[in-house]
Parts: sequence; C-alpha cells; structure tokens
Amino acid sequence: MKGKLSFVATVLAVGLVLVLGFYALQGGLFSGVLAQRATTQTQTQTEGVDVSRTILVVGEGTVSIQPDRAQATVGVETTGATVREATQESGEIMEALLVALREQGVADKDIQTSGYSVWTERSGPMAEMGIAAPEEAVTYRVSNMVRVNVNDLSKLSAVLDAAIEAGANAIHGISFAISDPSSVETQARIKAIADAKAKAQELADLTGVRVGAVVGVSEVIGTGTFGVIRETAVGMGGGAGPISPGEMDYSVQIQVTYEIR
Repeated sequence: MKGKLSFVATVLAVGLVLVLGFYALQGGLFSGVLAQRATTQTQTQTEGVDVSRTILVVGEGTVSIQPDRAQATVGVETTGATVREATQESGEIMEALLVALREQGVADKDIQTSGYSVWTERSGPMAEMGIAAPEEAVTYRVSNMVRVNVNDLSKLSAVLDAAIEAGANAIHGISFAISDPSSVETQARIKAIADAKAKAQELADLTGVRVGAVVGVSEVIGTGTFGVIRETAVGMGGGAGPISPGEMDYSVQIQVTYEIR
C-alpha cells in the first residue's frame, strides 16, 4: 500500500514539474513575441511617417489645346423595290466614295466600315395597323457607313466635300482628337502638382503648421481625359459648311501627401 502511494506521489510530482515547465516556456515565448512586436513597432514609428502628422490634398491641372485630327462617319443610304436594286446602288456609290476619299489623301488604314444594314419598309392601309397584306408596297433600304480618320484638319472640309460629290448622303459623328497627347499630359501634371502644393500651404497657414517633404504621390484613377470641346476656334470654309475644331481641355488630378513640420 505504501509503495502504491509513493508511486502516485512521484507521478504527480513529475506531472507538476512538467506543467510548470510548459507554462514557463510558453510565458517566455509569449514574452519574446511581445518584445519582438514592440521592437518592430518602435522601428516602424521611427523609420516611417506618422500619418497624423501629414497633409493630404488633391491638385488639379487643366491644359487647353486645339485638336489636330478628326474622325467622321460618312456613307450612303439607298432604297429600291428589291434588295438587289438597293444593294447594287449602295455598292456603286460606296465605290465612288472610297475613290474620292483616296484622292483626297486618306489612306486605306484610315477608312473602316462602321456599319452595314438592310431592312424593309411597308406602306399601305393595313401596314399602319401592323398587318401584312398582299397589296402593300415594300421598299428595301440599305445603309453603308465608313469611319474616316482625317489626320490634317486643313483638309477636313475638302474630304467631306469630296464625299458629298461622290454621292454620300449621310455624314455624322464628327469628333476631334490630339495626335500626341504626351506633352499635354505633362503640362497638366505640372499644374496639378503646383495646385496641390498651393492647397497644402494654405491649409498649413490656416492651422499654424509648416509644410514638409512629400511623402506620397499618386495620380487619381479616372482622370487624365480630354473634356468637351469649346467652340472658340475660327471655322474652316468649304462646301460642307464651316467646321470648328475649337479647343479641348485635358484635366488630371494628383493626390499628394506632405509631412507636417
């Protein structure tokens, strides 16, 4: 009996030592992790920037420029008593139109078909009620459109005149663009940075602090696009009527973070 009690006591003692050792080890590890985290946090605060001591502003820069190229959608719409009649006339006029465009210096790569469709129109006493009847007159219509890039605005009116002379009876969707927008983008960014600095300085003056170094900068996504054309330029003459390219506005927004001193 005494031997059994002695054995149980020994087992309990060993178990107690193991438990105490485990908790001691865990405590040491936990303390080491806390110490490591504290050290890392201290290093981060020392090497990084305290966001509570910064000024965040968004600067905007806008540059106006006159476009130097245009894009127009031109084509022909024909009618006929049969599909063959309507499509044949459309094809003949389109061939003449393409020849006229090439004669004006428009390259093949700057001419692209943008739409081709064939449909019918019915007329008669029953057609108005949406009911088909044998006595209805059926007219077939064909629309054939091409998208034309004009890389020299001084030739835009001449190109449209030639298209009309060749038989084009549909011209719409004239838009303007810039061949090389890189210089405009750079100018807009310079203005945006200057605007951001002015805003940061104003906020610093109002709050009694000083503007420090730039600690963060990024261009706002979704900006950096050309805005609506302002019709201020003198229109170009020609049989197609005056064409006013106007001016285009390129705007960009840049977010800048300054350190507060």
